[in-house]
Amino acid sequence: MWIATVQRTRELECKSECEFGICSSVLMERAGLAVFDALRELVPVGGRVVVFAGKGHNGGDGLVVARIAQQHGYRVDVMMTSVEEELAPLCRHQLQHAVNVGIEPTFPNDPSWSRKIDQVSAKDVIIDAILGIGAKREVHGVVRDCIQSINRSGVPVISVDVPSGICCDTGEELGESIWALRTITFGMAKPYLFQGIGLEHAGFWSVSEIGFPQVLLTEPSEARVLDGEWVASLLPERLKSSHKGDNGHVLIVAGSKWMRGAAVLAAMSALSSGAGLVTVASVPSVCDAVASHVPEALLLPLPEIDGVISPAAVKTLVDLEHKFESTLVGPGMSTEEASRDFLDAFFRQWHLPCVVDADALNCVAMGVKLPQTDCVLTPHPGEMSRLLHSSIAEIQCDRFRTIRSAVDELGHCVLLKGPYSIVGEPGQPLLVNCTGNPGQASAGMGDVLGGVIATLMGQDLPGYYAAGCGMFWHGAAADICAEEIGQVGYRASDVAKALPFARSRIVSACMER
Repeated sequence: MWIATVQRTRELECKSECEFGICSSVLMERAGLAVFDALRELVPVGGRVVVFAGKGHNGGDGLVVARIAQQHGYRVDVMMTSVEEELAPLCRHQLQHAVNVGIEPTFPNDPSWSRKIDQVSAKDVIIDAILGIGAKREVHGVVRDCIQSINRSGVPVISVDVPSGICCDTGEELGESIWALRTITFGMAKPYLFQGIGLEHAGFWSVSEIGFPQVLLTEPSEARVLDGEWVASLLPERLKSSHKGDNGHVLIVAGSKWMRGAAVLAAMSALSSGAGLVTVASVPSVCDAVASHVPEALLLPLPEIDGVISPAAVKTLVDLEHKFESTLVGPGMSTEEASRDFLDAFFRQWHLPCVVDADALNCVAMGVKLPQTDCVLTPHPGEMSRLLHSSIAEIQCDRFRTIRSAVDELGHCVLLKGPYSIVGEPGQPLLVNCTGNPGQASAGMGDVLGGVIATLMGQDLPGYYAAGCGMFWHGAAADICAEEIGQVGYRASDVAKALPFARSRIVSACMER
């Protein structure tokens, strides 16, 4: 599913009318029907509904909902947030249709306005159709008062296209915004669903195509939401005649005396992802930990300085480079001077596909140059803030813009972790993940993700596709853990163990289609 910015959505509407003869009024009717279907799922016939309608096309959509609900036996009130003279022509047209079926709208200058606003908490559901996707300025006046009253009411809200007060392209809050239970957006998914306050305030969301021509909906845009079919089509197949040497040999350079678990989790994950062979190269104490927990992993003890990998280890690794197909570098390595010197020399001489994670990213932020090979960088917001020399707030306020900036500056594939993780690469659309859950906000999850991506790269999948497939697969495994263990409290090792089942579920679902 492709993601549409405000500009792309306007182009979609224009092309639908100019090239296919689908006028705005028809789309408005279908939008209203889609929202009414959501209303009917939430509240039975006879329920008390209040529609807050703005002056533009979003308000027109809301008035269609009001009319249809009235005709189906709901008790409907309409609160207009602008005086009638300010309404856009299409909105005014829909208002007249609503009046014709017996609805008596209330305007801000009506003497009963305050009393009816105070009665909102007695309703069964609120339809938020105040501001549409074009809203960019901070809300004020009547609109702000309405948003505050709606949020205070405790009544479930269905938002039309976008929760009022949310910037469509960034997910930022425009001073105040609706906290919706459901959001029905139209045509294509919008950026606010995946970032900023928008991802929280949209609640449970869905996309209704409302009759836009399919050929327009499938045109590539700047970003897409991943789905299981796309991932299943890229996951490497295991041939009947294959042996371990055919399925990728992953080198994991990770860990230090104080952080041994990261290498363990990465090795466990790579093996669970189907790597034929996994070698962990680290200081002896880390190798001992891996041997205790992942007996299937091969070990390559490296010289150390004060518990971290010594720069002298570079020659050993470079001499053995021909044995491996991909590399994961960084988890638990530390950012000590010896680690930075090791990475600086290692990256200058390394040619294999590489996942750069955790402390390796922090060392890059401190001046270490990335290798000139197929790289996937996997920062969380804190690591990204150090890479781009920005605050975490700046990183998070527009994650789409952040990933594009990182790709431009670093010149490699970048995966920004978090809710709805995003992958970007020069010349490619952004990939937005839709699997996973809040239970992943715990230690070690990134080490598991790194192992998955490194395995896919070791099986000849280019970094951009390995990162996209890896984050979807990793999130799907976490969703299995949430189902079988609980929403909170499952561990990164549980996710690693769930990877084979998750892969099977992804592939099976695709075959069933």
